Amino acid sequence: MSLPIAARARRLFALAALFMATAAPARGAEDSAAVWAEKATYLYKLAPFVEWPHGLLPAPTSPFYICVVGNDAFGRVAARASAGQRLDGHDFVVRRLPALPGEGGCHIVYADGSPGLVAETLGAVRGRPVLTVTDAATGGEARGVFHFVTHQGRVRFEIDMRLARLQGLPISSRVLELAVQVRR
Repeated sequence: MSLPIAARARRLFALAALFMATAAPARGAEDSAAVWAEKATYLYKLAPFVEWPHGLLPAPTSPFYICVVGNDAFGRVAARASAGQRLDGHDFVVRRLPALPGEGGCHIVYADGSPGLVAETLGAVRGRPVLTVTDAATGGEARGVFHFVTHQGRVRFEIDMRLARLQGLPISSRVLELAVQVRR
């Protein structure tokens, strides 16, 4: 599917902004607020690099939901980071949840908490068109499509392409180039 020139320009701009975000070093616990802000920014900046299913959003003004499951403090940071941001005319709205509700309603899920909570959250959306994001800093073996890691002192990410296919979410090759590891 070929994108109109304006859509390609927006994606290239988003890719440049995403690349610039990877240039900021993570300096450790003393800068955890800055690291959290960088991770929160990734949540909405990754969205343009995913091929979302047609009709995912029921109306032209439907919000695009980012659900932060677990860590409410990070949820507040994510809400501030995505305030005023849009994807193809859809406002990003952050929902902060102690656990994922049965009805879903999330387009991106950032799972942060105990390894059990993360695994439960990932299992709840398995096979559905939900972009899952996890974080090496929270420990545990469960991983989402995107998995935040610290690499050479910077916040970066790994991508699990097998899981992306299972979720029905093709990932742009442009963002694959920024990953420290791509699992096929």
